[in-house]
Amino acid sequence: MSDPSTWDSLPQRLPDWFRDAPLGIFIHWGPYSVPAWAEPTAELGAVPDDAGWFAHNPYAEWYFNTIRIEGSPAAEHHREVHGDAPYDDFLDQWDASDFDPAAWADLFRRAGADYVVPTTKHHDGVTLWDAPGTGDRNTVRRGPQRDLVGEIATAVTEAGMRFGVYYSGGLDWHVRPTEPLVSGEDVHDLKRPRDDEYGKYCASHVRDLIDRYSPDVLWNDIGWPDENFHFEEGGLGELLEHFYAARPEGLINDRFAGAHQDFVTTEYQAGEIPEGLPWENCRGVGLSFGYNQVEDASQYMSGAQAVRHVVDAVSKGGRVLLNVGPRADGSFHELQVAALESLGEFMAEHKAHLAGSRGLGELELDGVDWARAVEKDGMCHVFLSGPTGAVRLDASALPGGFDWPTGGMEATLAGEDAAPVAISAARAG
Repeated sequence: MSDPSTWDSLPQRLPDWFRDAPLGIFIHWGPYSVPAWAEPTAELGAVPDDAGWFAHNPYAEWYFNTIRIEGSPAAEHHREVHGDAPYDDFLDQWDASDFDPAAWADLFRRAGADYVVPTTKHHDGVTLWDAPGTGDRNTVRRGPQRDLVGEIATAVTEAGMRFGVYYSGGLDWHVRPTEPLVSGEDVHDLKRPRDDEYGKYCASHVRDLIDRYSPDVLWNDIGWPDENFHFEEGGLGELLEHFYAARPEGLINDRFAGAHQDFVTTEYQAGEIPEGLPWENCRGVGLSFGYNQVEDASQYMSGAQAVRHVVDAVSKGGRVLLNVGPRADGSFHELQVAALESLGEFMAEHKAHLAGSRGLGELELDGVDWARAVEKDGMCHVFLSGPTGAVRLDASALPGGFDWPTGGMEATLAGEDAAPVAISAARAG
């Protein structure tokens, strides 16, 4: 690695727009949306058996890997339904005829999102734009025959939101094929590519994304090839310098293998909330990021659950990058849309209280199942959820330093299936 002081010279950023953004939208869309199949097991972080996770992976976007694990339900499904067809057949079968980027952007904006981050290349190596060095293995030359990244970028920015890009720098099962990945050690150490040639291939892609689409977030995944940790031509250091120079309000996540970061990510239940650092939780509306036709209401978050998830993160100093997985044709499952619509109804009233707030965390209140608090502009806002009906809250149990009624405060809860209700008080004195 180069002199650490060189890495230290890169900017450390928390731009106002990101600090004040409670919600972003993640989009996982690729050839995996054609088979659209995974075993709906459990959320990441809720399964203790590492090897069992990969054979029973609920992430449909990992289909290319999971179908190669002998004896896995995905392998059996692929054999029965698709006759062991090569994965790239799905790229050619991908028909995005119902894709309406302006309608997508309008839905995300109404949901209360401030930024949108689509996948540009996932671990299968298929790029959603005509990326350099990919030949015809991209969505411009095959399948949809459209620059999906460019269309999303234009729609998102025209709708007044920030645009970011997800890119899998750590894995590419086409350019750097491996045996099936069956453990976290395989993914992050034993079977990931480390060579500078692959690193320069990735760097050329990300540089092209920066120059073409002007993203304000670089959201890398699964690390970066070790030998590319340098500031020479085509190195990661040079790439990040280019990004920061080109995008004055841009920032990067913490998945560049420790080289540099502006914010920390957690995923579903995996990862620790950092103390005093900006952070973001990413998760799907369901158990998968890519669309999974097997999922139903028992796997999808309800609107109320989605609202509570966002408020919970903000109350702890973070934000949520909530993922939707389109069908191959570009339409969304109605339960994904319903969750975003419910978020939008809540955010229309309460986003102003969340954006740029100081998180006050969880509260324990009698008669209330769930309570979170934030402070914004001298006001404390407490969000409450529990059984339908009136409840009297003891002022001593509410955040101190605010003018709560001395005799307590009454709130009328709307039930677990409804979005939280809010009570507020001004700072004392």
